[in-house]
Amino acid sequence: MAIEGTRGGPAVDPPASFLIVFTLWLLVFSSASQTMIISPILPRIGEELSIADSVLGTLVSVYSLMVGVFAILAGPVSDKFGRRRILLMGCAAMTVALVLHAFVVDYYSFLLVRVLAGAAGGILSGAAVSYIGDAFPYRRRGWATGWVMSGSAFGQIFGIPLGIFMAARWGFRSPFYMFAVTMAVTVFLVFFGVPQPEVKRSEHRLEVRKAARDYFDMLRRPEVAWASAAFFLMFLGISVFLIYLPTWLERDLGATPDQIALMFLVGGVANVVTGPQAGKLSDRIGRKGIILMACIGLSVVMLLTVPLVTNLLTAYVCFFLVMVLVAMRISPFSALLTALVQDERRGSLMSLTVALGQMGFALGGVVAGPLYSNVGFASNAALGAVFVLGMGVIVWFRIPEPSG
Repeated sequence: MAIEGTRGGPAVDPPASFLIVFTLWLLVFSSASQTMIISPILPRIGEELSIADSVLGTLVSVYSLMVGVFAILAGPVSDKFGRRRILLMGCAAMTVALVLHAFVVDYYSFLLVRVLAGAAGGILSGAAVSYIGDAFPYRRRGWATGWVMSGSAFGQIFGIPLGIFMAARWGFRSPFYMFAVTMAVTVFLVFFGVPQPEVKRSEHRLEVRKAARDYFDMLRRPEVAWASAAFFLMFLGISVFLIYLPTWLERDLGATPDQIALMFLVGGVANVVTGPQAGKLSDRIGRKGIILMACIGLSVVMLLTVPLVTNLLTAYVCFFLVMVLVAMRISPFSALLTALVQDERRGSLMSLTVALGQMGFALGGVVAGPLYSNVGFASNAALGAVFVLGMGVIVWFRIPEPSG
């Protein structure tokens, strides 16, 4: 299996490219599903472990915080030793962390297990997109990124509805066992089917001071600093809006767990249909215009959620539109980021932006709980819309579009 990467254009043999994309897709499916399942089963978790609504969001926040911390640490390691080792290490660690959900008995034990899962997620966070940047030429990265990121959408279509069904019948722990199995399969596929691309690696010694200086140097570049801010706002906005959306639908509209599962399936279909096409379209017409349009549309949908969503049908329509617009942003933005630095620093950049994005998601989880409990879901929707629109403005005015 031949893979050769250069600044002028990495190349992957066609049969190998499909196996690599599928493996990374399964990685994203497993990792994203075990993250997303928390929000729709929050009521089940609260009931079984007697946890108050106002602190349930911290189970999401602590995961995102640990992803951010370990993404920062993993970036220079992947630049030095290669993406394949990071993929193997992260997938194995995530498999173990998911199995440990069997021992959760209260809020604090759940918090600890999510800390471990977040550490594994941080190791994996920037590796998949960085691998795509190493192994695929820029003109094909939108296609590859779109399909890999669609693993998250397939998680919404199959993984999340099935996980909600399992949680309602066999307890909140059962979905995590399922995702542990799919992540274990990913370990096998990475080991046997994903080689290390032959790209230039970092020649510097791994030192904390050196890594910190490299990150600081990257952030001194305006386009990198603005891209990091945009990533932060992207995750902050969706976190503030999404974490308590299922709880609001259950409490205010009387939605059942099965109806919430169907809603995530509908959203997943939207994501699957939109993500690869948005990435492919951005290869032809550019990334920035698509990202800006998606941000404007998403902020409008968020603002209209509470006044317009009065029954389950309108809730499904709203969530479908939200997922379409979220998918329109992710693939083009991820592909755009891969071109901001050279090959040997791509892992550090992706880890930096992902870390800041996850910290934004963590902050959103902390803010969303008190907002929902004390003010109501309308405040979550309005604040989320402001952050989403801010991301679009930054991308349009502050991040350059590479030529070609």
